[in-house]
Amino acid sequence: QVQLVESGGGLVQPGGSLSLSCKVSESIFRRSAMGWYRQAPGTQREFVAGITSVYTTLYVDSVKGRFTISRDNVENTLYLQMNSLKSEDTAVYYCCTWPPSNNWGQGTQVTVSS
Repeated sequence: QVQLVESGGGLVQPGGSLSLSCKVSESIFRRSAMGWYRQAPGTQREFVAGITSVYTTLYVDSVKGRFTISRDNVENTLYLQMNSLKSEDTAVYYCCTWPPSNNWGQGTQVTVSS
């Protein structure tokens, strides 16, 4: 069973920064493109950023220039550095394969509020 464990969320003021991590089972991580997704209350889960096994990245327009996705294939960990956070970034953030499978972690809550 693939395991994905997200961490690093919290409460931050607008303009602040957070760094998310996702520990992934070794069996899939090194050969898989991975992505970060988010779901705000009352909305569908949406793609935020993705990174391939050869480190090609893609971002949704709303986070370009503010968020950076990266991966550590030794530690089997996916990261998302989020800077210049806005209230509209408030959501539960999940990692998953990219494109996503049906296997999701529990997510980590990010709240941007003054």
